[in-house]
Amino acid sequence: MYQEFAEVYDEFMEDVPYEEWADYIEMLWQHYGQKPSLVLDLACGTGNLTIPLAKRGYDMIGADQSEEMLESARRKAEQEGCDILFLEQDMREFELYGTVGSVICTCDSLNYLLEEEDLLKVFRLVNNYLDPGGVFLFDMNTEYRFKNVMADRVQTEIYDDAAYIWDNYYFEDEKINEYQITFFMKERNSDLYRRVEEIHHEKAYDPACIVKLLEDAGLEFMDMYDAFTLQPPTETSERICFAAREKGKRKES
Repeated sequence: MYQEFAEVYDEFMEDVPYEEWADYIEMLWQHYGQKPSLVLDLACGTGNLTIPLAKRGYDMIGADQSEEMLESARRKAEQEGCDILFLEQDMREFELYGTVGSVICTCDSLNYLLEEEDLLKVFRLVNNYLDPGGVFLFDMNTEYRFKNVMADRVQTEIYDDAAYIWDNYYFEDEKINEYQITFFMKERNSDLYRRVEEIHHEKAYDPACIVKLLEDAGLEFMDMYDAFTLQPPTETSERICFAAREKGKRKES
């Protein structure tokens, strides 16, 4: 996923309010009395949240399985003067040199894991690499969003040197949302455009299932919110933010 799309990802996602997302992450840290110095951004993509948080003074690590996305992230971090460690790792198998104060995973990245077993693997690793009492913050798209907002929708955008067609389908029985992305990218030093197609899948999970998996992984579930607020989710919430805490380690005396 995102091998070809990485070339134009930032252009297509230019309307995503990453600074506001960073504000929300900081608000949640403050809400839980956290001041993490070292933070892991799982599935960091091109660093659109990693870099703003680094510029706010956090020591950031970004992990992603896409080499192409990480190349873009490293380039942007260098341009912004940010010293960030980027790791090419699958979040189901990530490894760190030590623990971190907080782990974040945004932009519905965990919806891309289609099996509960894989989510449990991630949650166990997060629990393992969190400092004592460290907080795990992540968001997920809801079934309401897939079924009522995105299903059977076609979206198109045209830019100066690129364009895309985004077809969306929701398979209710499997709770799988499928994105079929066809995009056209202008070749360098040419008037020709290259056509590329990618297919992505996300799965809708019941929030109760997520809570159980967090607890099975040894984490303490704290709360869930209608994303970007501190209000509880509703039946029409499109995105839910979850907060969990490491509870098993003993602090050094």
